[in-house]
Amino acid sequence: MMMVTKWQPRYSTMKAWDPFAELAGFRRFFDQPLTEGSTQPFSLVGTDGEWRPLMDVFETKDSVVVKLEVPGIKQEDVQISVEDNTLTVSGERKHEAEVNEEGYHRMERAHGSFQRSVLLPPTVDADRAKATYQNGVLEIQLPKKEEAKPKTIKVEAA
Repeated sequence: MMMVTKWQPRYSTMKAWDPFAELAGFRRFFDQPLTEGSTQPFSLVGTDGEWRPLMDVFETKDSVVVKLEVPGIKQEDVQISVEDNTLTVSGERKHEAEVNEEGYHRMERAHGSFQRSVLLPPTVDADRAKATYQNGVLEIQLPKKEEAKPKTIKVEAA
């Protein structure tokens, strides 16, 4: 006796494969340390500003250095603060008033307020921080505390 059954697909939820959907998972994985609430040193904290100036953060033997690209911004339009081991740089790039928006053929340069924050390691002495502004680059030097600097110990013969 032969039994007839209705055919059912092997996989009940067959759909077209999207290779970019898998890449989205990678993006979330790599962006996770850059989101607010991260406890890793030097992690970037999200911004509520209209644009985000590019920022480099690196460590030398004696200090932590933060560089921001802020061309077209006057020194007096930038504020720098350190609170609870978080360095915050905020400011505003003003729109050039001499040309109205109807006169533009192309408008790519962002303007408006910005805020960038960096979680600093506890080895930084924020009281001795120095900031310089040259050629559109803001550089903030945050020296390390003396007890945090590496020390060499000489080995003596016994």
